Amino acid sequence: MAEIALETRYPKLDTDLKELATDVVRRAMAGGATAAEAVVREGDEFSTVVRLGQVETLKESGSKAIGVRVFFGKRAASTYSSDFSRAGIDRMLNSALELAKITSEDPYGGIPEPSQLGSLAGDLDLYYEDVYSLAGAERIDYARRAEKAALDLDPRIKNSDGGSFDAATGHKVLANSHGFVGEYRRSYCSVAAVPIAQSDDGAMQRDYWFSVARSLGRLEPAEQVGKIAAQRTLRRLGARKVKTARVPIVFDPMVANSILEHIFEGVNGDSVYRGASFLAGKLGQKIAGDNVTVIDDGTMTGGFGTSPFDGEGVPTRRTVVIDNGVLNSYLLNSYTARKLGLQTTANASRGLAGTPGIGPGNFFVQAGTKTPKEIIAGIKEGLYVTEFLGHGVNLVTGDYSRGASGLWISGGELAFPVEEITVAGNLKEMFFNISEIGNDLEFRGAVACPTVRVDGLTVGGE
Repeated sequence: MAEIALETRYPKLDTDLKELATDVVRRAMAGGATAAEAVVREGDEFSTVVRLGQVETLKESGSKAIGVRVFFGKRAASTYSSDFSRAGIDRMLNSALELAKITSEDPYGGIPEPSQLGSLAGDLDLYYEDVYSLAGAERIDYARRAEKAALDLDPRIKNSDGGSFDAATGHKVLANSHGFVGEYRRSYCSVAAVPIAQSDDGAMQRDYWFSVARSLGRLEPAEQVGKIAAQRTLRRLGARKVKTARVPIVFDPMVANSILEHIFEGVNGDSVYRGASFLAGKLGQKIAGDNVTVIDDGTMTGGFGTSPFDGEGVPTRRTVVIDNGVLNSYLLNSYTARKLGLQTTANASRGLAGTPGIGPGNFFVQAGTKTPKEIIAGIKEGLYVTEFLGHGVNLVTGDYSRGASGLWISGGELAFPVEEITVAGNLKEMFFNISEIGNDLEFRGAVACPTVRVDGLTVGGE
């Protein structure tokens, strides 16, 4: 009888996703599970790259998938499937139930308590249908216009790695055996250009620029994106090496993000409980200068890291991670919270299967008051970093050494481009040595940082 009901319930892909998720949870519990949760996702994607005016790649796709995680006491297993047929759902569910009986026990496993579950009310400004309002030819034209604007700006722009346009929408449903059922939709679109410039001696440089938004109406004009990409590329021509020196370093917001990502990795509950973080055991301690405040806020209207609930059904929230230099909180899901004897910060992040990980909401450094120009003006000799190359960060010790390129600062102004250098120091000291924070905080993703000046680092060159 269950099979007949299933056949009528999900005969096609247009099944109501909430109904599907709740029914899979119900059936998991009927199969003997002590707890269960199901995630259903569907989405559409469009992507195109135009190179030298010609379409190089074009992709359009739609997808639906479902995942289930079941518990037998402290034993757990998860499976997922993109087959929504009766047989496909049966196979997925039966596999999870059988696997959960033979896995090892984990005393910290389980879904959140019923009192922790919920969803933010109101419109969070995450979804706009207009990202798909353009015809295919107009989307391609968006990419073409961005590239053309870059190529037309200056005769030294000789080539291109392309202009691109992307659009996507997504719909997520989460249900669990405590009666929680939540859903939300998201959308985004982006336009980018990657021009290549060549100097008289034949040396080539490339850079990029992009705009991303929830709504097509909020996207920067394609021509503006192309123009900025070209300007960023041209300023790299004639790059040279510099002598090794210990000088103030200013991080462009795009590379300052990478420092912020190291902070995120350091406060990630997974890293903390494994002892793989230089911030383990530092709660309540001073770890940065008084001017450094870092916030994670999954509730910001329209934010790229915003959602009404996290990957476990806990309402998102605002967490002050570093408060005027003091480590105030780690970022946790319910598993790592149990491991550390703390409470979840609603940062659970999960795919369709497996144990939830930890992801940022909108994770950012609180802006300062100075403009980037004012920060640079206060430096006699220093480095403005615009790009990092490779990885050279030890999150246990904090040791930091990365290849970089950028612009040399002389007399308070950007003087000439530099390349083939390294920036070295230690993260524990770097956060104390952030002497200036810019007023140019802008979100182009879930992680955002304004311009920052860091003292006490070594620029390795000739």
